Amino acid sequence: MRKGSLACVGTGMMLGAHIGPRARNHIEEADVVFVAVSDALVELWVQGMNHDVRSLQPYYTEGKPRSDTYREMVAAMMVEVRAGHRVCGAFYGHPGVFAVVPHRAVAQAREEGYESVMEAAVSAEDCLYADLGIDPGTFGCQHYEASQFMFYKRRIDPSAYLILWQIGVAGDRTLARFETGAQFRNLLIELLAEQGCPSDHEVIAYEAATLPIAKPRMERMPLSDLPGVRLELSTTLVIPPFRPLERNHAMLDRLASLQASGA
Repeated sequence: MRKGSLACVGTGMMLGAHIGPRARNHIEEADVVFVAVSDALVELWVQGMNHDVRSLQPYYTEGKPRSDTYREMVAAMMVEVRAGHRVCGAFYGHPGVFAVVPHRAVAQAREEGYESVMEAAVSAEDCLYADLGIDPGTFGCQHYEASQFMFYKRRIDPSAYLILWQIGVAGDRTLARFETGAQFRNLLIELLAEQGCPSDHEVIAYEAATLPIAKPRMERMPLSDLPGVRLELSTTLVIPPFRPLERNHAMLDRLASLQASGA
């Protein structure tokens, strides 16, 4: 292995409450820490753990394609890895969930022969289950990035939860916008209607709490109200099941026969 290494870790969703000991150790022991978090307070907190912390947030610019931003972030991290430094990338939430840069950086470092790891962390999905009281094992959950759900022909299971991430930029084809408007959301509602979701079905706009003194956003509304609701980049749309589970009687009969035969 070449000298120089990369560790991509997550700070979790809530300031100081979700970070694991392995992630903290990577931050404290790194020569250089690159940080990409959603809150300035979290960035200041990370700065308190290492003498050389560099923010990746300035790479984001309104109107600039996020694909360019991500490429520049990976390049900045790899410069330090190639220089022989222990590099840590500290990312909001889980570094592997809806996070392009950590995946690309880890893959690039490994391809070039550098030691590289990704540490698991608390994500918005974990917080969502706890805050909304959803057990994914009860009805099942389907997760899609909202724009991808619109761009491709996806068939949803109406008896399971449908969770659409980054709903605030649903339908954006430029990767350069920080929000899309009511007309884009109306198209999403039409798409859901085509798959049987009623316009009066109750949905939830969810945002995890990022500070211990804050509360999560869990705003319930009929689907038809979605175009007029405030949505952020961090907002997730949760659509509960709109049809009951349907028993597979043919499979149940076959399973009963196997059990009766002693199989």
